[in-house]
Amino acid sequence: MNIPISPRGRLGVALFSATVLAAMATERPNIVFIVADDMGYSDLGCYGSEIATPNLDALAADGLRFSQFYTTPKCFPSRASLLTGLYPHQTGLGRRPGKLRDCTTIAEVLRTAGYHTWMVGKWHGKDIPVTRGFEHFFGLVDGQVNHFNPGHQRPGEPVPAKDKGERTWAIDDKVFKPWTPEDPKYYSSDAFMDRALEYLGNQRDDQPFFLYVAFTAPHYPIQAWPEDIAKYRGKYLIGWDQVRANRYQRQKEMGLLTPGMNLAPRGNTRSAVVRETGEWMNRFWDGNGQILPWEQVGDHDKWDLKMSVYAAMVDRLDQNVGRLRAKLRELGKAENTLIVFLSDNGACSGTHHYGATPKDKPTSGPGPMDSFHTYDTPWADASNTPFYGYKDTTYEGGNATPFIVSWPAGLKTKPGAITAEVAHIMDLMPTALELAGAKYPAEFNGSPIPPMEGKSLAPLLVGGHRAGHEALFWEYNEDRAVRRGDWKLVAFGKDGPWELYDLARDRAETHDLATQRPELVRDLAARWEAWARRIGVDKLPAKKAMED
Repeated sequence: MNIPISPRGRLGVALFSATVLAAMATERPNIVFIVADDMGYSDLGCYGSEIATPNLDALAADGLRFSQFYTTPKCFPSRASLLTGLYPHQTGLGRRPGKLRDCTTIAEVLRTAGYHTWMVGKWHGKDIPVTRGFEHFFGLVDGQVNHFNPGHQRPGEPVPAKDKGERTWAIDDKVFKPWTPEDPKYYSSDAFMDRALEYLGNQRDDQPFFLYVAFTAPHYPIQAWPEDIAKYRGKYLIGWDQVRANRYQRQKEMGLLTPGMNLAPRGNTRSAVVRETGEWMNRFWDGNGQILPWEQVGDHDKWDLKMSVYAAMVDRLDQNVGRLRAKLRELGKAENTLIVFLSDNGACSGTHHYGATPKDKPTSGPGPMDSFHTYDTPWADASNTPFYGYKDTTYEGGNATPFIVSWPAGLKTKPGAITAEVAHIMDLMPTALELAGAKYPAEFNGSPIPPMEGKSLAPLLVGGHRAGHEALFWEYNEDRAVRRGDWKLVAFGKDGPWELYDLARDRAETHDLATQRPELVRDLAARWEAWARRIGVDKLPAKKAMED
């Protein structure tokens, strides 16, 4: 049954649709959201990778994959949209981390509907999860941290006097700055899953639960267990060009690519976030700002190590997904648990080598605790196969990510199906609320809040159809984009001109059609401007330095 929406859109009630009611499990499902951090579109086996991800691949084989799923181009705005069903600017987290405002969260709504609400991992805001609806939380309040010890200082990094470079940690309502684990075998992905399994094992009632697992992997610093790194050493000596070609071929063979998903040319500095210059950067850029072919760079063994460590991080993340699935089976809850997996944005092109630059004595290569390295733009280029662009940009490489849904008791699509339906991270909250039979409120703490911008994916999960978004919009640090149908208008930087791409034929965004279709550029640009005014982009302060 459909509830009419008031003219102001304040009713905002999410109820079961007749289609979903008829097709879904009789009991409300448990809901698990799993989010990787800075992982590229092609970094899972089921999205074309050579990295061993058998547990996520199994979810995809039994579930549903999306080939056109979008987030925002940055960590904290994506999390804001996931939690609220809104565009991030509506929550106060459009351009830098802060406190969620003028909104309610999925945890707050599901808790009032009788769900347990637990979170582990990365929050990336200025409040803490237990003040926004979560019963329990264990993890990082800030954005990025050492994977072996959150309290460990970054070698060679200038330490800001105001906070000594320390990251904020929280365990429920207790806040630590810094927090140093006692376990000598601590590693972020393992520790987050340890606590998540503890929450599951301690449950003593039959209430459904919402579990949000926000890994910090494979976000830099690239660090991993030696035994995981060893699995990949030597495998990347084929170089980034061959890795990209291999992944693209596998994507074609598995039917993941829509006709317009051609392979973008090797990347360049125009859309890379270059935070380090000098001797190291010269190792992989040519004089025209293009990534060099593999054959023209030196230090192949060092480059192999970088990608091996990154692959090991993805591998360990997958191992922990396997632990979660095993626990659900042990508890008899696997059948009626909806699991969603995604990355928060595309792969990161940033280049950091604290303690390993010419001005600092090297500490160690990538991998152990006493290191702070990225895997750098050429490998990020491979991670984002087949797209152009990276995290922090509104090109496809910045905001198109893998998206897997598994729900044995309720999913009615063909196992292993791939859908080309266009969806967005803000669709997750309305989906969860619909499946839980939960009501989205018209106000929160006595003040009116915006109706959700996201649209439920529930009809797609049961083999039906939904009216998708009329258009989708992005803005981050003055990069901006709008997608309407197969047309995408995108601009890079404050003064960058609008570029126009036909994604049905060119998702690699290589053929700018702006000069050929000026009327379409004007139309889409006007729609973006109207959206920006409506949600408050134009009210934001001037661009500041990017946050980690």
